[in-house]
Amino acid sequence: MLVLVVTEDWYFVSHRLPLAIAARNAGYRVIIASRFASHEALLKSQGFTLRPIRLRRRGSSPFGEVSAILELRRIYQEYAPAIVHHVALKPVVFGSLAAIGLKRVAVVNALAGLGFAFTSRRPLARAVRPAITLALRPLLRRERSVIIVQNENDRAQLLARGLAAPDRVRMIPGAGVELEVFKPTPEPEGVPVVAFAGRLLWDKGVGQLVDAARIIRGRGIPARFVLIGEPDPDNPTSVPMETLREWEREGVVELWGRRSDMPAVLSSVHVVCLPSTYGEGVPKILLEAAACGRPVVTTDWPGCRDVVRDGETGLLVPPGIPNALADALERLLRNPDLRRRYGEAGRTLAEREFDVRAVIAATLAIYEELAEVTGKSPRPTADTPLPS
Repeated sequence: MLVLVVTEDWYFVSHRLPLAIAARNAGYRVIIASRFASHEALLKSQGFTLRPIRLRRRGSSPFGEVSAILELRRIYQEYAPAIVHHVALKPVVFGSLAAIGLKRVAVVNALAGLGFAFTSRRPLARAVRPAITLALRPLLRRERSVIIVQNENDRAQLLARGLAAPDRVRMIPGAGVELEVFKPTPEPEGVPVVAFAGRLLWDKGVGQLVDAARIIRGRGIPARFVLIGEPDPDNPTSVPMETLREWEREGVVELWGRRSDMPAVLSSVHVVCLPSTYGEGVPKILLEAAACGRPVVTTDWPGCRDVVRDGETGLLVPPGIPNALADALERLLRNPDLRRRYGEAGRTLAEREFDVRAVIAATLAIYEELAEVTGKSPRPTADTPLPS
């Protein structure tokens, strides 16, 4: 039996659904613990057991936080799973606290980047970092546990801070991309479109992209800039909606909102841009862009630089410098042949390194390893069919 803990159902569907299906096909009973807002019917149709939880990415009160931990512990005690798989920093902390003393439960702690607390220079992040580090050390060193990180920088940070033993850390580059869903298409005709896709956070570089768009416009270069996604009120660096509307009224960007049809969206754009300084793992939009044959401009930043090969599949720019970002974008906007070459190389890279089936196989191998320790769960075999 496997319990997957993710705070939001939309994130589960976009990042972990193929894994859950593969685990189900491998013989695991899959329980999903999450906040269900819009995908409950879809997940039930796949045969998963759903357990609503109140865990939020940003807590409302100490009482609510303690209640969330106790809620998870009740789920673990009720189902006595062989494995619990926590995804992202807060589920890792709260879920690991909930699993204390449950000796026959193995734990997978998947850090999808180290997030705001470890990478932001803001006073709030600096204030909470020591407490989070202190709390994480015993939790991540738990016996019968494995930590999954998505990039080498995160692995190095965990080891340097003494948060994990080297033999407990595994690197899997993101959630992978479904290559049969995200396919290359010819560029659309018309004015080139530069797309940002993700949560609309200052730390993900939304403001930097807007500044670069103004520079591009000032240079007289035809281009459209679109923001795909929504603000995230649970994140302290969320861009206010009024600011976004002001930018749209100014004509510097178009707001496309959250989209569930990303293959079609990517077929309608020319360049993907993510000027992030967030604590990224491996941004899924960069994997999707590569799979769709779209060149990328992103920052020379952990997680982002793990996807893009500078001068081969896209361009890396120093973080926080709008002029450098504008220069890189101008280079691609003026050169369709360069966009095509980068896009083709990106697709090849996605096929070689980021296929979701390889990610699933690596994760199931971890489940098998831990299941052998507990002796409680069916073990996936090498010929277990994975989702195509």
